[in-house]
Amino acid sequence: MTHPTEHSLVQGGRSAALATACVRGGVAAGLGLGGLAVLVTAAWISSPFPDSGPGGVLHVAAGLWLLAHGVDLVRTDTLSGLPAPLGVVPMLVAVLPVWLVHRAARDTLDPGDDSDRPRPSPSGAVAAVAGGYLLVAAVVVVYSESGPLPAELISAGFWLPFVVFGAAGAGVWTALGRPLPGQRQAAAALRATGLGLVTLCGGGAVLAAVSLAWHAGEAQTAFTGLAGEWSGRAAILLLVLALLPNAAVWGAAYGLGPGFTLGTGALATPLGLAGDPAVPSFPLLAALPAEGRGTWTHWAAAAVPLVATLVQGWRVGRTARGWPARDAALTALAAAWGCGAVVAVLAAAAGGPLGSGRLSAFGPVWWQAGAATVLWGACVGVPMALAVRAWGRRALRPKPLPVPAPATANANANASATTPATASASASVGAGTGAGAGAGAGFGEPFDLEAQPDAAPDTPADGGLPGVTPGVPPGGGQAFAGKPDPGTPVAKAKAAAPAPPPALDLDLDDDPGYEPYDYLPAAWESSPPPDPKA
Repeated sequence: MTHPTEHSLVQGGRSAALATACVRGGVAAGLGLGGLAVLVTAAWISSPFPDSGPGGVLHVAAGLWLLAHGVDLVRTDTLSGLPAPLGVVPMLVAVLPVWLVHRAARDTLDPGDDSDRPRPSPSGAVAAVAGGYLLVAAVVVVYSESGPLPAELISAGFWLPFVVFGAAGAGVWTALGRPLPGQRQAAAALRATGLGLVTLCGGGAVLAAVSLAWHAGEAQTAFTGLAGEWSGRAAILLLVLALLPNAAVWGAAYGLGPGFTLGTGALATPLGLAGDPAVPSFPLLAALPAEGRGTWTHWAAAAVPLVATLVQGWRVGRTARGWPARDAALTALAAAWGCGAVVAVLAAAAGGPLGSGRLSAFGPVWWQAGAATVLWGACVGVPMALAVRAWGRRALRPKPLPVPAPATANANANASATTPATASASASVGAGTGAGAGAGAGFGEPFDLEAQPDAAPDTPADGGLPGVTPGVPPGGGQAFAGKPDPGTPVAKAKAAAPAPPPALDLDLDDDPGYEPYDYLPAAWESSPPPDPKA
């Protein structure tokens, strides 16, 4: 008898593949719930004063697992006897279930070693994995109703599907190779949004860390005052670590301007802390600013969103160097809206109620944080994108190539660069040869080359000068076999004249495959008449 394997289950077709994906989602939910149950059970065993039995521990683990998905809980064992809501999500705890759903959806579409097995479609994989996960989550919600931390049904019906479908969709997107939209503006806006979010949250974490280090004494006092035993301090330390991402979001909201509420009657912004805050004793809350008006150290928190939006606009401007200005501005504005939407979701998860009455509002207000992010992106990111685009277009502008001067211009320049000695030599030559040139230029007048550019003096066949007997110098010296005396003005003029540039020899006649062909007639030639036979 052979045991059924995963390979044999998926051979039935896509329906079997969907069933396998649904099982993967349920397993992911069980792994996340089991991990938190082990952690809570270890803290209960190490506690010297356990308040409940194993059943209470499992109910606490179920409530903590639901809280990691953004579900609000209700505390029934309060001092006043009235139920109090609990909605601040430890965002580091939420990483585990989100990663498990992401991995399950990714492995559903990833063929691995067996590339021939049938796989569901991307939408089918998301639906199947999320469906299996939500089936387990529904059982946990029902189970938590009988414990000390029951789930609020309205928030469970909204946040659980939102988180699970989002994580499953991200896993399928990863399995497909993380494709971006086909439109270049949408892809550039998504990249800029991610870069701006990382910069903004990183800056918020730096603000929280600096403030916590500044108030290290108060934080240590609150830490030691909550628990005296090592097991209680270990549990508090784990809770502080789980809330560190929340502190980063709070720091980002503080730098954006809206800040965060410390109860219904207090608001902390860079301008100061107004109202009467209702702050419980907790190490991370010791980093809150002091009451009163803000100073320049508080105003410096605005550098975080400023740098984030500048980086976001720079990313858009680099991508949009060859785009029109309108497309670049719209892309930067879309990146601002995308960043604002994600910041609003993070602010909603990082804050929430810690109790009833004055503690019913605690942390950043989601819509204020999102609107401030969009405003920063529109006022700073869009001009930055346009400026970077304009600077990039200057670098892309082609440089003019040097145009070589025509040959006629060089000849005229050489002719105009004659020295006075050359001009006087030419005049003396014209005076000495007036008899030979009288037929063309007038009797007794020197020959003028500029007045008659098309005419040329008669040159004997032996290469001598016109009007000069070969072998006899004009001035009456000894014969030099048809060559002028080096001391004469004519020889000096030839020596002073610049040498003509060498002719360009392309050796086209030596190429056996070359056939000369006149593509276009010269300027002084007329175009040949069309052939009537053609």
